[in-house]
Amino acid sequence: MPSLPTDVQVRNWQELQSELYQGAWQDDLQRFRSPFVFRGVSNANLSLETTLTRLGQGYEKRERSLLRNFRKYAHRSAVNVDSLWNWMALAQHHGLPTRLLDWTFSPYVALHFATADGDQWSTPSAIWCVNCLKVKRYLPAILRRALRDEDSDVLTIEMLDRAAPTLTKLESLSRSHFMAFFEPPSLDERIVNQSALFSVISNASESVTEWLSAHPDLFHRIIVPPHLKGEVRDKLDQANINERVLLPGLDGLTQWLTRYYSPRNTLNRGEGRIRSQQAKR
Repeated sequence: MPSLPTDVQVRNWQELQSELYQGAWQDDLQRFRSPFVFRGVSNANLSLETTLTRLGQGYEKRERSLLRNFRKYAHRSAVNVDSLWNWMALAQHHGLPTRLLDWTFSPYVALHFATADGDQWSTPSAIWCVNCLKVKRYLPAILRRALRDEDSDVLTIEMLDRAAPTLTKLESLSRSHFMAFFEPPSLDERIVNQSALFSVISNASESVTEWLSAHPDLFHRIIVPPHLKGEVRDKLDQANINERVLLPGLDGLTQWLTRYYSPRNTLNRGEGRIRSQQAKR
């Protein structure tokens, strides 16, 4: 993926911190409240792809079959309310291909996923920063109204259930394609610890990268160079931003220990076999 006009290059830890919190001060609140949501990718050359698009040609035709069969075979107690958006959030959380994409309110969580994969340490990483306040301008009127009524910046499962109980209804809300952010239910500690939210694109055939690129006022990317990744990782580990916390359970614990005790020179050469949960995101 070529560099984007909105790319911001950083050279050191201080510049990285400054960019991660750029625009966070809100005069009306007199507080630091960033309008951005974040997604960290270990290779800046890759575009944003949903797990559904990774299925290849004709993927959009398989979406409903995937969800229908997931609902059919999953345990009925897996969701509290039998709704499309509860099932879709659960499916995405457990790795089923969907049109959803994982994001976080935390710039440090995004930075973790941008630097956790030792195989990618020889390539630049990227932090996608999307202004979720500005994204609201492109939402259909019914979704903007729901956010206004609830005094919220991102949608909830309940709001989506009322406005678009089916994917067909979602796609019919607007003639123009749109992207919306919503908070999933607290399915487990991973959702909570990662300060997670999802984006949903109104049409499964629409590329998230292409949609954002058509609206350059909504986003920018912070490019983390290879020489900075080692310092970033060490400082994130000291700040307790690691797999043990973000991926609770034995799998996350072993991932953290394997990476933490791997020789630095092995990681720098891109020869490590450390795999984060990035592939599932």
